Amino acid sequence: MDESKEKLTLEPSLAEALPWFVMRDLKRSNAKLPAYKELQSLSCEVFTPVTVKVVTEKGKALRKEIPIIQDLLFVHEDRSILDPIVGRIPTLQYRFVKGGANVLMSVRDSDMQKFINASKTSVSPVYYRPEEITPDMIGKKVRIIGGPLSGYECPLLKLRGARKKRIIVEIPELLVLVTVINPEFIQVID
Repeated sequence: MDESKEKLTLEPSLAEALPWFVMRDLKRSNAKLPAYKELQSLSCEVFTPVTVKVVTEKGKALRKEIPIIQDLLFVHEDRSILDPIVGRIPTLQYRFVKGGANVLMSVRDSDMQKFINASKTSVSPVYYRPEEITPDMIGKKVRIIGGPLSGYECPLLKLRGARKKRIIVEIPELLVLVTVINPEFIQVID
């Protein structure tokens, strides 16, 4: 019985230590089964930033979720499970760090959970590449003290003439999400 208790206490810490692997899907944008859907059907935890667009199929206008960046997806799975899947799907590849001598790109679980939460709770998220956010666009650092993003510490986005407050949530060197935040939830950090 002691061994089963040990396994139960070890499993959550292993899940927390597991990174999100950054991957690419080389399928065409109109593929019926993109890699993120295929991985979800295999019970893998997958995230790909999406936007809702109106597309016409067979003469009907439909609202569909379309990936923001066609070939970008994040997979939260152990390499021992993921490697055979990658070997089986020829259009699915790991992304590697530039100049990293075959170092796989990955994102810490805490950073990814923060990004996913901000993405899913936002009514109208706007995504940027990190190089599109210039230093003069970054404002004061704030702490969110209420709402679904409570506890996050992130910079405000400075836009001239903007009436709404927007925060920046980032996956370092990969993707930036800008979302509107209620001013009453903002606490400026000195």
